[in-house]
Amino acid sequence: MRGSRALRAAALALVAAPCVATAQQAPAGPDADALAKQLSNPVAALISVPLQLNYDTGYAGGGDRWQFNVQPVAPFSISEDWNVISRTIVPLIYQTDIGGNGSDFGTGDTTQSFFFSPKDPTAGGWIWGVGPAFLLPTASENVLGTEQWAIGPTAVVLKQTEDGWTYGALTNYLVSVAGDDDRDDVNSLFLQPFLSKAIGGGRTVTINLESTYDFERERWTVPLNLSYSKVTKVSGQLVSFAGGARYYVESPTGGPDWGLRFVVTLLYPKK
Repeated sequence: MRGSRALRAAALALVAAPCVATAQQAPAGPDADALAKQLSNPVAALISVPLQLNYDTGYAGGGDRWQFNVQPVAPFSISEDWNVISRTIVPLIYQTDIGGNGSDFGTGDTTQSFFFSPKDPTAGGWIWGVGPAFLLPTASENVLGTEQWAIGPTAVVLKQTEDGWTYGALTNYLVSVAGDDDRDDVNSLFLQPFLSKAIGGGRTVTINLESTYDFERERWTVPLNLSYSKVTKVSGQLVSFAGGARYYVESPTGGPDWGLRFVVTLLYPKK
């Protein structure tokens, strides 16, 4: 029950945060819009720390799952023309009545990606990045992770237009290289096409598919996410608040039907 209280407290904090933000002074329009545009770009030269709370329900047997992701993003200049962008996802999970278990609480597996990306877009305005991705078996409970080390390529390509559109896709492919022989190997493709529209005042509407294909079990998991975000300032700290819902277009047998997402992103633009 401690895990339940901890994640529910995080949920209340994230949901309440936008109400606090409304009382603060937002950055000037162009600054907020510029930051919102950078947030729509996974390989932007912007240090950010998204704190993402996910809730999924509709599992067989009435199960529910809370997942709180800490996702720091940090760009590093490695030459006059190139950046490398580090993206990390560290999950904290609480779930009940999933897979025949009671309740489980703990850390999940960590995903670490590095994108090598040109500092300037191509002649056609395309932005891209490629590099390695790693899955690290950091789960504190067997049922919350894979107990596998995995590695593979990752890539992103996108374009941003002058009228506020951002469209593109991010992908990675992870394969086990070591781990517990009694557990299934990791052999999965992640594909995330995305489309967002900046609507002014630091506000953005985004739709994406966070689809995963498990080659070991030959099955898709495809949630369709719709979200709204706004860049503002809280006590001098630049922050983006986002909220949205998702519907599972495809889900494994006994998997979830729908879910919610709330995100608070701390922003540290270059001065």
